[in-house]
Amino acid sequence: QVHLVESGGRLVQAGDSLRLSCAGSGPAFSIYSMAWFRQAPGKERGKEREFVAGIFWTGGSTNYADSVKGRFTISRNNAENMVYLQMNSLKPEDTAVYYCAAGTLLLTTPEGYTSWGQGTQVTVSS
Repeated sequence: QVHLVESGGRLVQAGDSLRLSCAGSGPAFSIYSMAWFRQAPGKERGKEREFVAGIFWTGGSTNYADSVKGRFTISRNNAENMVYLQMNSLKPEDTAVYYCAAGTLLLTTPEGYTSWGQGTQVTVSS
């Protein structure tokens, strides 16, 4: 498993941009697929964490939730064990705790990931 630490979350206004970072440590970080999930307050049980974006270990393949396509971009730097989520045109409904996750496959469900960070809060005011 890898150890993950997210950073970059804060209070912003609607329309602003924000970049989240995820620093990884541990063996073979570069061979893990990485993803960002988010958990908004009040989500019903069983649907707490929502897939946002994912990137294959090579960086050559990415996947996005429909709600963020065209606004968010995931990227990674394997040389520095970093994953990023660039978020543009933020909306109040993007308010959530954002989690970085590592897994062996690029999946859209939380169960597919074995390592998680502690999360970083993003709040978008209207």
